Amino acid sequence: MKMNVVVCTRPGQLDMIQRERPMRQPGEVLIRVRRVGMCGTDMHIYRGVQPFLEYPRVMGHEVSGEVAEVDEGAGLSPGDQVYVMPYMSCGTCIACAKGKTNCCTRIEVLGVHRDGALAEYITVPHRFVVKAEGIDLDAAAMIEFLAIGAHAVRRANITVGRKTLVVGAGPIGIAAAIFAKAAGGMVTAIDARQDRLDTCRDAVGVEHIVVAREEADAELSRLTDGDFYDVVIDATGSPAAIEAGFARVGHGGTYVLVSVVAADIRFSDPEFHKRETTLLASRNATAEDFETVVTAMRAGKVPLAALATHRATLTELAEALPRWMDPRERVIKALVEL
Repeated sequence: MKMNVVVCTRPGQLDMIQRERPMRQPGEVLIRVRRVGMCGTDMHIYRGVQPFLEYPRVMGHEVSGEVAEVDEGAGLSPGDQVYVMPYMSCGTCIACAKGKTNCCTRIEVLGVHRDGALAEYITVPHRFVVKAEGIDLDAAAMIEFLAIGAHAVRRANITVGRKTLVVGAGPIGIAAAIFAKAAGGMVTAIDARQDRLDTCRDAVGVEHIVVAREEADAELSRLTDGDFYDVVIDATGSPAAIEAGFARVGHGGTYVLVSVVAADIRFSDPEFHKRETTLLASRNATAEDFETVVTAMRAGKVPLAALATHRATLTELAEALPRWMDPRERVIKALVEL
């Protein structure tokens, strides 16, 4: 049986093709895809600047759908609405043995290392498929990027009253702001785009927004009485922004890098030691973070309507994706509907 698939054949080119519907193997779930969230990784693939894949590639790792076929006794039934944890971890390496499946040494990310969800059907190992109870398909397709923000906040150990700066108010930065607020942090967001800052203020409720410009550090100093921040979370994807962020961490503070950039990052060692800065990487998310997001969604603590700003069908995607990459479109999260 044939199905429609959108393939990124090479940078800058998306093609709708037909492939055979995948055959489910024992231990796998056949999923009828219903929603796919498009993220910065997909846009990097489209631009040709994502270093971890080979073309052609079917993109899409933020996915929700319905169970079409599944093994008996797997805890799922045909028709169940589900979401997918797209980080295919091995379960046995040094990281997995520590429960850090998000940084598995043999990780395969759906839509990056292996073909993803821009297709009518996909097969996924059973252990990465979770029933989406109490949330709809749109929400289920947005869990993954929100979980990345939740993971960064958990890494930072944000507690009530901690002054937290989120640098970069794209989807991941907004996600970090949501869960920093939920943890009781006093949150400031900084970004070059006023529309994204407005979302942080109006939909998320961050205490302060600052436009990234020459006077920004003076404003951040004023907001903190010169002490700067207990926690700084970088979600910019900019080496220059990451390097500037070290000076925004207060004494005894923590710096969390969610961004992954193809660069060597430099900082002043005397300043780093003077502050006794804690520097943390935050990669992907774990099942615990996904559960945190779903719990928050069920409780109405995630502004889903404000996040899902754009949508298109699978057949419209080749035309829509380049448009969504234009900042004038003011995209936060775009969803592909199947």
